[in-house]
Amino acid sequence: MDSTLLFAAAALGVANHVFFHRYEPRSANTALPLLLSAPAALLLFLGGPISTARLAWSNAVFLASLSLSIAAYRLSPFHPLAQYPGPAIGKVTRLWGVFIACRGYRYLYYKKLHDRYGPYIDVTGLFLADVRTGPNELSVIDAPAVAQILNAGGLDKGRYYEAGRHSGTPPSLVSLVGEAHTAKRRAWSRALTSVAIRDYEPLIRKRARQLVACLANQAGPTDLVFWLDLFSFDLTGDLAFGGGFEFMRDGEDAGSMGQKIRGFLKAATLSGQLPWIVPTLHLFPQVGRIIQEFNDFGQRLAINRMKNGSPGTKDLWYHLADEAGLEKQRPTLEASAAEGIVAVVAASDTTASALSSLLWFLLSNPECYRRVQEELDRVFADGEDPLDASKHQQLVYLCACINETLRLHPPVPTNGPRQVHLDQAGRTITGRYIPPGTSVYTPAYSLHRSPDYFFPHPDQFVPDRWLPAAESPVKFKHDTAAFIPFSLGPANCVGQKFAKREMLMVVSLLLKAFRVEFADGFESETWPTRIHDHFVASRGPLLVKLTGQHGYCP
Repeated sequence: MDSTLLFAAAALGVANHVFFHRYEPRSANTALPLLLSAPAALLLFLGGPISTARLAWSNAVFLASLSLSIAAYRLSPFHPLAQYPGPAIGKVTRLWGVFIACRGYRYLYYKKLHDRYGPYIDVTGLFLADVRTGPNELSVIDAPAVAQILNAGGLDKGRYYEAGRHSGTPPSLVSLVGEAHTAKRRAWSRALTSVAIRDYEPLIRKRARQLVACLANQAGPTDLVFWLDLFSFDLTGDLAFGGGFEFMRDGEDAGSMGQKIRGFLKAATLSGQLPWIVPTLHLFPQVGRIIQEFNDFGQRLAINRMKNGSPGTKDLWYHLADEAGLEKQRPTLEASAAEGIVAVVAASDTTASALSSLLWFLLSNPECYRRVQEELDRVFADGEDPLDASKHQQLVYLCACINETLRLHPPVPTNGPRQVHLDQAGRTITGRYIPPGTSVYTPAYSLHRSPDYFFPHPDQFVPDRWLPAAESPVKFKHDTAAFIPFSLGPANCVGQKFAKREMLMVVSLLLKAFRVEFADGFESETWPTRIHDHFVASRGPLLVKLTGQHGYCP
């Protein structure tokens, strides 16, 4: 074989690495054709016979040289993230991150990495708890750094958040940044004030009572996850679009909405690992069809809401569509529909996830269950309505159990990344320098279980850590600055107050209506192993036995 060709192909591979490292493409639509055609172009440039063998050798040497150059640089001390520890395979290729995310256990993987590499002192003498999880990616669980990253003036959202949106779909609160995000956030903030949430309480009461009625009609083992999913869809459909689901009435997820949402979140999570390939993926009809189905579904619900009007109260749509005319320019139907879909996806999956985890923790810890039941019986005497939100501030221990559930099983276990963009200067965050082009994760699951902030028993369900020190026999290290189940800063979960109100109302009613036990033969200890992380955590079936409580009828 011609040694000149082999040498030139090797040099071309290194040159392409240098070029694309300096001028990183935003889309594979331009980079892939250039890379695929480069070996053939080299043959034409060098001249000589054109043969299949020479083309194959040119391609093989070019790709090997390109790959080795990339790997050597990413593992070298010259890489700007070389000082951060992490697995070699993660440093070399982002495809390893895609593999981990595909399996659904990324939150456990990050926790394992933080446990393995642990807090350390870097070359500058700074005490760090950061792990390099990708070629240009860090995972940070240092609470002061997390606050600086997420709060106002911190790092920007990366392209990860655009992965699930087609270019023809209006951007939503999830992907917007800057003034556009601020303007959209104003509408969401009006929709989820304490006053607005009180307007939604009749909808919660209606759906919570329907849930209890449906559960009372079940014979044999009952899957709480299934029914909590149906409840959450019905409620968020009422809030966002004035109704339209009625899954509990029918006893099924019509159209497999939950499966579609989880499939969409998985696809968005995986493509978000390689945002430069998203425009290429959107060229495939199947990918475009999934996105279009969601877009069309939202618009159909929006049209129905416009036609049928409000369900008798100011709902979420009233605020998101600016029916009060408070903004300078009212959003289009398409833009409001996109926000409504965000509400359905975010509120249904996260709340159902948190509720099912709370009930699993209570059933797994009988003493905690007993204390919650006693508190409920004390606050709501026989005949009193457990859906009376004015009394929920008295449920101190139940609130502690909810917080402990959110600590151990945050509905968004890994969070999405923030980024120092390539066209920005590097940032210094609490003493650590983060170079341009770096994505930074702040995984709640790992942060919440760090003994630096929650000790002792950081991996155990101990609600007492949330009680005033005088009420707890154990002295806890309890740093709430490291508690971020709803994220932090201007892009935090705008619906967190509503989520807590909903959880308190539903759990209060359920535990007053039923005595709940694990179903016979159900392997409850393995239930957490079926938690999958595709941005929002999803759960497997939670089989229980329900017995009506004496003296109470919802």
